[in-house]
Amino acid sequence: MDKNEVVKEYSNGALTVVWKPGKCIHSGICVKSLPNVYHPKDKPWIKPELATSQELKEQINNCPSGALSFYLNAQ
Repeated sequence: MDKNEVVKEYSNGALTVVWKPGKCIHSGICVKSLPNVYHPKDKPWIKPELATSQELKEQINNCPSGALSFYLNAQ
């Protein structure tokens, strides 16, 4: 599988964060805006359960590369 095709998903129950590592430019905006959620040296590196869905949406919408996106889970 090509690196640009890899997709990883992380859920807090209500919302799923989608990360496309091949698109990531490592700007660090995610880590700076939600340091409790994004830990680049950890596995998994995204812990969406440590933020509200609204906080995640706002941060993801500021991702400059589009590597981060989200979808709402069926409730």
